[in-house]
Amino acid sequence: MAEQPPLHGLDEHEALKMILEGTATVTGDRFFAALVENLAKALNTYGAWVTEYLEETRTLRALAFWMNGEWLDGYEHKIDGTPCEAVVQESRLVHYADNVLELYGDDPDVQKIGAVSYMGAPLLDMDGTVLGHLAVMDIRPMPEEPKTQALFRIFAARAAAELRRLRAEAALREREEKLGRLLDSALDAIIDIDTSCVVTMLNPAAEKLLGVSPEALVGESLVPFLTEEGYEKLCGLVQELDARPDGQRFLWVPGGLDARNAKGEVFPAEATLSRYEMRGQTFHTLILRNVNERLQAEKRIQALTVQAEYLRQELDALQNFDEILGNSEAVRRVVHDIEQVAETDATVLISGETGTGKELVARAIHRRSRRRDKPLVKVNCAAIPVTLIESEFFGHEKGAFTGATQKREGRFALAHGGTIFLDEVGELPVDLQAKLLSVLQEGEFESVGSAHTRKVDVRIIAATNRDLQAAVKSGNFREDLYYRLHVFPIEVPPLRERGDDVVLLASAFATKYAKRIGRAIETPGREELRRLQSYSWPGNIRELENVIERAVITAQNGRMNLARALPDAGVSAAVAMPLVVSDNGAIKTIAELEELERENLIRALAACDWKVSGDGGAARLLGMNPSTLSSRMKTLGVQRPRA
Repeated sequence: MAEQPPLHGLDEHEALKMILEGTATVTGDRFFAALVENLAKALNTYGAWVTEYLEETRTLRALAFWMNGEWLDGYEHKIDGTPCEAVVQESRLVHYADNVLELYGDDPDVQKIGAVSYMGAPLLDMDGTVLGHLAVMDIRPMPEEPKTQALFRIFAARAAAELRRLRAEAALREREEKLGRLLDSALDAIIDIDTSCVVTMLNPAAEKLLGVSPEALVGESLVPFLTEEGYEKLCGLVQELDARPDGQRFLWVPGGLDARNAKGEVFPAEATLSRYEMRGQTFHTLILRNVNERLQAEKRIQALTVQAEYLRQELDALQNFDEILGNSEAVRRVVHDIEQVAETDATVLISGETGTGKELVARAIHRRSRRRDKPLVKVNCAAIPVTLIESEFFGHEKGAFTGATQKREGRFALAHGGTIFLDEVGELPVDLQAKLLSVLQEGEFESVGSAHTRKVDVRIIAATNRDLQAAVKSGNFREDLYYRLHVFPIEVPPLRERGDDVVLLASAFATKYAKRIGRAIETPGREELRRLQSYSWPGNIRELENVIERAVITAQNGRMNLARALPDAGVSAAVAMPLVVSDNGAIKTIAELEELERENLIRALAACDWKVSGDGGAARLLGMNPSTLSSRMKTLGVQRPRA
């Protein structure tokens, strides 16, 4: 009987069972070998292989390669001109049922095998990057079967997950090795202890200082190596650290500690103590410094502190520490926009009221972009004096102006390869707008005092709380620059349009500040929630955070004091707004009421010479909070007339 072609009479359930059972108990290289061997047998193909992709050389390197019942070791192949090229370049499953030799006859491997059919799928990282490739090939036709392709995708996903795991493990081992070398090379004695003062780890400098080997001390108490006074002092400092909020659980030991070595010799030691948690357990790190070598040791401790901070920031990033909070439809639209534009290099214009979180949106775009490993440089266009803005943007040469005593790089140069965030871009002077436009169009600029043109590769994200279209019409903002910035607009909604998000954000801020000051705060009750939801929040999220911080600081019996932190919470801006009502008593439309309100605001502001707050200000005249008045002015488009 003639041999049946691949996939003939395939029982996908039996194939799935075969591959699952073959790979369930193995990991790493053995996993890939078991996967491709069982895949070839299950699909009845001539060969199967899994590879990792080396982008720099456009090469596939085999992790396991099974062909005609044999293993091929050390196999590498460039993807150019091969069936694998489309899989890698287009990140999709590719299936050639019976014409591989016709399409890729120039590929020596295809010729050598006499390949007729091929199916391959990419192995993708979480961000869509191609990590490798899973494929089968046969010398007979391989008919298309949707169920078979679905099965193939399942095992491509399994192979990708294992490859991601191996790479993560390798990166972790490298970091641990570097950290281990750093600790081993430290001049200071570093001793790790648990809550019972039992030593869990010490570095070579600690062995030398105490005169004891790790085998003799790890798992034993540190108490015999401290004087009675030193032990009591250490216990008191541990209690002090336990009471501190996260981020502040480290301290210098005042006056140092009196310790003793294995010979019983007492010696004074300068020391630091820090606290951390791992897998639900609490540990303390005690660093002892030889007084005679203090200057050298201080430099080393600083290096350790920087390394610890770097590792903490990495951990925060992995845990999405500063993820955008919100479940409202308005926030979901913003998140969707971020996901759409992040991977591109398109210029983004973020608009929204003050305090809505425009900078957080910019950082989220940068973190999800291809430029995430490069810097995000922020420039607040409203905070820089007009005379220094050009120098701040593009840098200056030595002697370019009075006070330019040395050459200085500008923000665009610092952001090369990364992203520059132009906050409050609507405040830029008109003459500098032309130079910004040149950077957007040509990707080049000149430093102040230089005739040399520099190329720069930056992505621009701009933000504003102004109506730039109105600024264009009034001549305060260049129209061509506006359209250059307005490639992908994102509107960040004000807090009053985010529904129950105010409760979610308030709870997050309450937890944050309660932990910071070491207090236990109850979940906001119905009355607190009513206060929060009834307020108009003219200052948006920034105002909410400040209010919650005040409420936590003034909390009584574990309950936030919103009555003091937010005295006007129950009064909405619309109720508090005085209006001029016509004498005829006719019912007004919303548009007519807004126009009456606008006229009333203009009259009040004009009467106060356009002073908003303080004595003699329009807010006091109208009986309003200054922040509420500012918010209504923006909403109604009330601006001071130009002289």
